[in-house]
This record gives sequence, structure tokens and C-alpha cells, in this order.
Amino acid sequence: MRTAAIAFNTFREAIRDRILYSLLVFALAMIGGSLILSMLSVGGEVKIIKDLGLAAIGLVGILIAVFIGVGLVHKEIERRTLYTIITKPIRRADFVLGKFLGLALTLAVNVAIMGAGLLLLASAMEARLTLELLLPVALTFVKLMVVTAIAVLFSTFSTPTLSAIFTLALVVVGSLAEDLKLFAVTFGGPLLQGVVEAVYLILPNLASLDVGGAVAHGRPVPAAVAGLAAAYGLTYMVALLAVAVWVFQYRDFK
Repeated sequence: MRTAAIAFNTFREAIRDRILYSLLVFALAMIGGSLILSMLSVGGEVKIIKDLGLAAIGLVGILIAVFIGVGLVHKEIERRTLYTIITKPIRRADFVLGKFLGLALTLAVNVAIMGAGLLLLASAMEARLTLELLLPVALTFVKLMVVTAIAVLFSTFSTPTLSAIFTLALVVVGSLAEDLKLFAVTFGGPLLQGVVEAVYLILPNLASLDVGGAVAHGRPVPAAVAGLAAAYGLTYMVALLAVAVWVFQYRDFK
């Protein structure tokens, strides 16, 4: 109940943020702009719309998760409202999880709006319901949950600026995880391969949740592959939240 109350308050604060609407308009404009770009190509109009639309959803979702998520805890400290909260019978774990769930709900609403816009546009172009887009949109949302958990983790012990830098760095590395591993195997020696393999296992493999390219080009994504990717993302998210709760539990605010 306490977690739900904190989540709802976080959601209300997030939807009042002007940057949220700016990013949402930007994403919808990119999805609409893909229609103009598709007119310049021959035979690949729908592929361009799907590719750019899914990329816009992922990019804007990451920006929302990072730039709102990194300030969730710090904002409460600046307002000194956190000191009031932690003196009440509210567990610190409830506070962290409530903040995460509030931002997750904000992202869910935004992803749903952007996904619906892309679905309508692609369906109009193909004269059929392009329900295959639901899978990459759903996995993109799982990826955004991982990014949100990373942002929340860093926000529990660092400043917003450093948290944003650390989170974006992990997002870039996680998105290039497969490419880095392939590069090490192809050109690196045993030492480099060992280091990259360790990084590959420890850091989030966000690339495994990107199936938009395959779907946009009509390549089937096996249910087992999608299920394993989603399970991996959710498991990693839970692990990050557990660390975030542990760090926040022992942080001294005096």
C-alpha cells in the first residue's frame, strides 16, 4: 500500500514534467516523419516506417528513463521531503520500489501511446493490422525497465549528473555487447577475450532485447528466443533493484 502510494505520487510528478511531453511529441514526430522518408524509397516504405518508429520509441524511452530516473531520489533530498518520509513508518525499500514503479508506469503510458501511433501508421500503410510490432514494442518496454532500474540504482548514491553519465555509459555498452564480444573473438587475444567475456556476463546485454530490425524486415522471432530475452531482462531488473534497495538501506542522510 505504501509502495503504491509512492508510485502514484511519482507518476503524477513525472507526467507534469515538461520534458516528458517534449520527448513524446518528438517521438511521434519521428514516427510521422518516417512516412515522408518512406515516400523517397521504392518498395521499402513500410520497413522504413517500422524501423524508424521502433527506434524512436526506444530512444525516447531511454531518455525519459535516464533524465527522470536519475533525479528521483536526489530531488527528494533537495526538497528535504526525504527526511520526513524516512522518519515515518515507511521502509526505505518501499520508497525505492515506489519510485521505480512510478517511473515504470510513466514509461508504460508513453510506450503505449507511441506504440499505438506506430501500429496505426504501419497498419494504414499495409492495409492490415501489423500485430507483429507488439513483440518488439513489448521487449523495448522490458529494456526500458532495465534502464530505469540502472538509473534508480545510481540515483541512490550519486548526483543526477554522474548518475546520467553512468547510466548512459551502461546503455551504450549494453547495446553494443554482442558487437564487442564478436570483435574480441575475431581480433583480440586471450586476455582481451577474457575481459570482454567478463564484461559481457556482468553488464546488461540490452542488445538481446532489440528485435525491431528482424521484425521490420519480416524475419520471424522464435517465441523461445523472445521469452528468454524477456526473462533475462526482468531477472536483471530485479537484481538491480535488489542492489538499489540494499545501497539505499545503508545510506546515511544525516
